[in-house]
Amino acid sequence: MNSIIEQTEQGNIWPLAHAVPDPDRSQIVSLKVNGQEYKLMIEPWVTLLDALREYIGFTGTKKGCDHGQCGACTVLVDGKRINSCLSLAVMKQNCEITTIEGLAKGDELHPMQKAFVEHDAYQCGYCTPGQICSAVGLVNEGKANTRDEISELMSGNLCRCGAYPNILDAIEQAKGEINNE
Repeated sequence: MNSIIEQTEQGNIWPLAHAVPDPDRSQIVSLKVNGQEYKLMIEPWVTLLDALREYIGFTGTKKGCDHGQCGACTVLVDGKRINSCLSLAVMKQNCEITTIEGLAKGDELHPMQKAFVEHDAYQCGYCTPGQICSAVGLVNEGKANTRDEISELMSGNLCRCGAYPNILDAIEQAKGEINNE
């Protein structure tokens, strides 16, 4: 990663790779992402999406529309799915944030990731991280009871390639595996 790491008394401060935050406007924000704590020196208007991608380096979370309309930036916050482009990083302190990179356990894929592979529920792959995080979130929320309900609840995650039938098949399969764990 090309980020500059600065040691302070409070731990690692991760400034933006391509810009130095304005010290008069910046503050230290602590985020727990995929089980690890990160201290970021950021301006208060930095979105969670930009903090994840640009400051920490979790580039699996994609920037699509930057308006909350495509779902490519979906991550889990305390187990619930959110559009990270619509949330400020400073608002997610003291929360458990999970990105696509945090779903697998080492080399063992999460059941939803496995199901997406098995059902070819991706084509170009751009929307896949957001689709998977959203699918895990709706299963966590206990809302994925029928195929129609899954389709409706996933409607905020767009797939330009049109892999929707395969995505639904993957979610149905993984839901069964997750609920049997």
